Amino acid sequence: MAEYAHLGESLGTDFFSVREQFTEEQWERFATTRKFVDSEVLPGVGDLWERAELPWELIRRLPELGIVGEDIRGHGAAGMSPMACGLVHMELHRGDGSLGTFLGVHAGLAMQSIAMCGSEEQRGRWLPSMSTLDKVGAFALTEPDHGSDSVALETSARRVGDHWVLEGRKRWIGNATIADLVVVWARDTDSGEVKGFVVETPTDGFEATAISGKLSLRSIQQADITLTGVRVPEENRLVNARTFDDCARVLANTRAICAWMALGHATAGYDAALRYAKERTQFGKPLASFQIVQQRLVHMLADLTGMQLYCMQIGRLADAGRLSPTVAGLAKMNNTRAARRILSEARDLLGGNGILLEHHVARHWADIEAVHTFEGTETIQTLIVGRDVTGIGAFS
Repeated sequence: MAEYAHLGESLGTDFFSVREQFTEEQWERFATTRKFVDSEVLPGVGDLWERAELPWELIRRLPELGIVGEDIRGHGAAGMSPMACGLVHMELHRGDGSLGTFLGVHAGLAMQSIAMCGSEEQRGRWLPSMSTLDKVGAFALTEPDHGSDSVALETSARRVGDHWVLEGRKRWIGNATIADLVVVWARDTDSGEVKGFVVETPTDGFEATAISGKLSLRSIQQADITLTGVRVPEENRLVNARTFDDCARVLANTRAICAWMALGHATAGYDAALRYAKERTQFGKPLASFQIVQQRLVHMLADLTGMQLYCMQIGRLADAGRLSPTVAGLAKMNNTRAARRILSEARDLLGGNGILLEHHVARHWADIEAVHTFEGTETIQTLIVGRDVTGIGAFS
């Protein structure tokens, strides 16, 4: 039904006028990304999702938009404020979760690992080509037996002369099948501490195999990685990645971004549902004229507005350098829960049309499940925040 193809386009929903607080830089990044999503991403994204095909033409446009590199300064990176980073990720996910996740992995995890944990020489060696997407990055932490308890990772790094030898397995590694640079976290066999290494691919002993059968984020490939005697020169060890705490600093940044990602998915669902309710006629009048439909739309709007306020505050705290991991965790937990409610309501409100890709709700309904899980499940976020508010750790 081509008449509903426009449902994914932005309505600019902003009931509490939060955009009045944007700086000129934030507004510019937001508006540029929104225009790109509406004019270039939405027209063909459903077909790409259905075919599980990475949108390379769209990915190659990202450096031209000046949005690759998060808040990293220099080396050709975007150098955005944390608030602007969040707005960019929100809009990309409003368009397509796979496109947004590609950038989140490449810039938010791989580039940030190098920027935060690398030496100036290492930043200068890798970040410029990553900023232009001449080289694609991946971030390998999760393992088959260690997801939420990734601190217990088993991948090992053994020093042999001027090299390190990596052995182990990783799972759910985004971009791994296409990456040129893979940041691998492994345990030093001598000290027992977790260190970070940049593996330049292809290289002997490194194998990445795409995980098939996914029903969420279909266009981006997550992979299983096998490391068998992979030799990494000492110069590729991230010099400031000395313990797992250094890895955790990178993850704290991306946890906040997940709250923005969820807001993007939820915005797409709400906007599509509102448009559909106003345009779809049943029993001789628009769906939106029925009281129960209005009630459902208002409940969705209440959730969405709360998500926007969460994101604006974590953006302000991040801009001021005051965002804590627990605050980021609460925002991620709240926003992914609310997004799931909104998208479930949107899918139901559209009736049978809600499961069709052309109506732009089903993709987001499926994709939010991945965002809800990665960078720490709801259970893990609850335990992290619970420890903070009670002073009692419920896990080690």
